[in-house]
Amino acid sequence: MRYFLHISYDGSNYRGWQRQKDIPNTIQEVIEQKLSQIFKEAVTVYGCGRTDAGVHASQYVMQINLDEAPEFDLKFRLNKNLPDDIVVFEIFEVEENQNCRYNATSRTYDYFIHWKKDPVLMRYSSFYEDLTLDFDLMRKASALIYETSDFRSVCKQPDLYDNTLCRISYCELFVNEEQGRLRFTITSNRFLRGMIRLCIFFLLEVGTGRLSLDEFERILKQERELKEKVPAFPNGLFLSKIEYPFLELRDAHQLIRMLKVGLE
Repeated sequence: MRYFLHISYDGSNYRGWQRQKDIPNTIQEVIEQKLSQIFKEAVTVYGCGRTDAGVHASQYVMQINLDEAPEFDLKFRLNKNLPDDIVVFEIFEVEENQNCRYNATSRTYDYFIHWKKDPVLMRYSSFYEDLTLDFDLMRKASALIYETSDFRSVCKQPDLYDNTLCRISYCELFVNEEQGRLRFTITSNRFLRGMIRLCIFFLLEVGTGRLSLDEFERILKQERELKEKVPAFPNGLFLSKIEYPFLELRDAHQLIRMLKVGLE
């Protein structure tokens, strides 16, 4: 029997989603440990995608396979045993051929930046001190991202993929100058490794005037390469929505809603 688990996590204290050899304290590892304790046998968890160390997910889907239906409230048992920074919202029984990674039709990420120091925001928004940004240029750069289909130039490890094509269906920049904050939101059928944090890096380069809009367009078109590419900080990034044609997930995470206030 296959189950999808709709979860959320604060990635601040973890080394990313993916279980890795010789790298402890990943989200997948922690969840598998708790499931194995509950079922008294090894349970493997499969995720809808990877998130880097320090990156959050306000909506994430993972799947498990069980021989038979649990005779107890699995959601309650998991939430009782998981650390406070991981929560299970919903559990669905699905068909055996339905896959949480390959059947997802779209994913949405939100990236938050603030440039006025605020202790409340530091964990969930990337702090870039005393930034002076040209938001009009950044919006135009966001439009260039929207119009792009091949994202090889903003992929951390492009040779890992058969192709680096992504179908962007939404890309928008929201700015609140009074609050000293901005939000970049992007939706696509898929994302490449490091893609969003590199996109943010380039948006900031354009916004600060270190890179012209024309140069950024040439980079996206792979007509020019920038050797020094530093991914934006991880803590401002959220996987905030994932969609399936056969499943409707309840939007249950409050933090992302609070962070969006003033940036909608």
